[in-house]
Amino acid sequence: MPKNQPDWPEPIVRVQSLSENCIDSIPEKYIKPCTDRPSMSSEDANFNCNMNIPIIDLGGLWGADQHVTDSILRQISEACREWGFFQITSHGVRPDLMDKARETWRQFFHLPMDIKQQYANSPKTYEGYGSRLGVEKGAILDWSDYYFLHYLPFSLKDYNKWPALPPSSREVIDEYGGELVKLCGKLMKVLSINLGLDERRLQKGFGGEDIGACLRVNFYPRCPRPELTLGLSSHSDPGGLTMLLPDDQVPGLQVRKCDNWITVKPQPHAFIVNIGDQIQVLSNAMYKSVEHRVIVNSDKERVSLAFFYNPKSDIPIEPLKELITQDKPALYPPMTFDEYRLFIRMRGPRGKSQVESLKSPR
Repeated sequence: MPKNQPDWPEPIVRVQSLSENCIDSIPEKYIKPCTDRPSMSSEDANFNCNMNIPIIDLGGLWGADQHVTDSILRQISEACREWGFFQITSHGVRPDLMDKARETWRQFFHLPMDIKQQYANSPKTYEGYGSRLGVEKGAILDWSDYYFLHYLPFSLKDYNKWPALPPSSREVIDEYGGELVKLCGKLMKVLSINLGLDERRLQKGFGGEDIGACLRVNFYPRCPRPELTLGLSSHSDPGGLTMLLPDDQVPGLQVRKCDNWITVKPQPHAFIVNIGDQIQVLSNAMYKSVEHRVIVNSDKERVSLAFFYNPKSDIPIEPLKELITQDKPALYPPMTFDEYRLFIRMRGPRGKSQVESLKSPR
């Protein structure tokens, strides 16, 4: 953050409070331009109904049957190259822990406002309870509140910045984060193998074991005019790998496929996995991060947990040498994740324009 920009440019308004007080309209600063609003046409709805991101059962991934392993590897490879998104089942994380994590956070967002305000965040770190991204004054805002916290590296992990309520929330968050770090490590091996590399190569490109991990919990309150706004504007994730625990009762995530927005149909106790910008860079765009956004609902709130598995923040990230050829030179210059993250934070979510603007001139 610039030194003269210590706080948000305008007073923070909690969207949850707006939701409780808005009957049939929403404030103008949440109304998106017509081109960015969710489409409500029946033609798009019909197209959407017949599509979903790939669903992949990881059950036999490292089992004795090589044919099963090869099939799972192939499914993940195709999903990374064609979609940038997929759902995984039989992933090894206990269903009861997934449910407990989501419900713990739902309870937090329903605590009295004065308790939540003790964790209010600032643009300097984003850590804590927040309601906007980017520091542009007068920006059109998203219809959501969130909580952001660091899990790794240990130097940034501060339990005092995690909610103390509801009771046992810190223990639940800690256990959940540990399970997700292990699962991401397994997926990084799969992605490396599918690129024709040593299974540790992507992890090494991230800085080895000394990586970053953080959690953003999204709370999307009910909205009286969902056709005018978005819960989260179109963007690709700036980090490495994202593991989303969605609200499997209330769909809301939309993924761009060609020129259409596909509303993801969450499977019970599945994680939605997506490629972030840093893996797009490391893979020299063989894997692509994909635009996604969130729509809101007039009848129901939604809670989702996005766990980000990121490179070490201060090492240059650039296309891996093994993936650079005469026919496909390096598409991106080196940039640390810290530098990239600051670039994003200043501008807020803007589709794929962030990572595309970094491409080396040809």
